Amino acid sequence: MLILGSMPGRESLRQQRYYAYARNGFWPIMTDLFQLTGERYEDKVVQLTQRKVAVWDVLKACFRSGSLDSEIDGKSIVTNDFASFYHDHPAITRVFFNGAKAESIYRRHVLPGLKGAAGSLELRRLPSSSPAHAALTREQKREAWRVLLEPQGKS
Repeated sequence: MLILGSMPGRESLRQQRYYAYARNGFWPIMTDLFQLTGERYEDKVVQLTQRKVAVWDVLKACFRSGSLDSEIDGKSIVTNDFASFYHDHPAITRVFFNGAKAESIYRRHVLPGLKGAAGSLELRRLPSSSPAHAALTREQKREAWRVLLEPQGKS
């Protein structure tokens, strides 16, 4: 499976690590769901990969004044090369979006250009793990993200 964010925030870009902002719920949720061990980022990445979970972003580049998805300038959007990615990773059959912005950009800018199996992958939006998405508690988000543990076709 592939989990897609929109674009790393400032702290993630600074540290060159996905979901580096301390208040983001992504790593605590992944740790709970996939029983990740250890404190080091690198160890958690390896463990997720071993569990057949890939993490990436829809955007390769964009302009935004801060770290919030709402600040992304739509005219500056450059998406990642998903056609090549899916060609190189044919085992990916499910794509989960970490929030609405990642999903909307993917559906608008990526999906229309995908051919064959890449264009018909199972797609599902999950509530954003960002603390800016305060409508749900971290526990409620974790319960929604539990769908990652379901067999393919059940989500």
